[in-house]
Amino acid sequence: MSAALDNIRVVLVGTLYAGNVGSAARAMANMGIRHLRLAASNLQSDWSEAEKMAVHAGDVLETREEFATFEEAVADCVAVVGTTARQGLYRQHVKAPRDVAKEILSLAETGKVSLVFGREDKGLLNEEVAQCTHLIRIPVDKGYTSINLAQAVLVTCYEFFVNAGEYEMPREKAPPAAQAQKMQLMKNWAEMLIGIGFMTEEQTDHFMQGFHRVFSRGVFTKDDAALLLGVARQTLWAVKHGGAVAKEVSK
Repeated sequence: MSAALDNIRVVLVGTLYAGNVGSAARAMANMGIRHLRLAASNLQSDWSEAEKMAVHAGDVLETREEFATFEEAVADCVAVVGTTARQGLYRQHVKAPRDVAKEILSLAETGKVSLVFGREDKGLLNEEVAQCTHLIRIPVDKGYTSINLAQAVLVTCYEFFVNAGEYEMPREKAPPAAQAQKMQLMKNWAEMLIGIGFMTEEQTDHFMQGFHRVFSRGVFTKDDAALLLGVARQTLWAVKHGGAVAKEVSK
């Protein structure tokens, strides 16, 4: 885990449902953020729901910190990033998580940073918003702006995780094929197609243009798929007939 991610604290304020706490812990663990703080919790359900929803992120729950107030939960943080879906005079300078992730991660290299999520029913209060150094809003369709608490945690933490450079996408191990190898493939492919009776020597130029296209860009069109399906059908025919060449070219 990078030092910046290790300095991030996810703060859940006034959370109502234990299941959301557990789901948020799981989302955090997915994104390499493992420090959870609960502020002024108002849980209306049994804690066993949190343990159930956390799945394999039980350690995030077990090491959580609990605070009586919002102020106490963010007191040691160099940046307080509040999340809000509501409109209002003091909520107009919001940015998307992606747009502030790098800036906040830079601050997290110098000290603790809190990502603050409000109550399920009414979010953060105005007085809590006023104490935030940054405000973010997850872009959603205007037709329905309400996001589940754990989903909001996941989306936000994802942006920080990606910008922290912690994950490297798998890469193809083999190097790209050289042109000479590709041309040898096309030569052998043509010989094979003639051998199974898919095409005659006179038809080689016509059909191989299609295969050049498929091998260079992939199977994108109905014609591409039909071409390869024709090869498969003719190959099966040749196998069933003991490798004998078909008398008729595939249609």
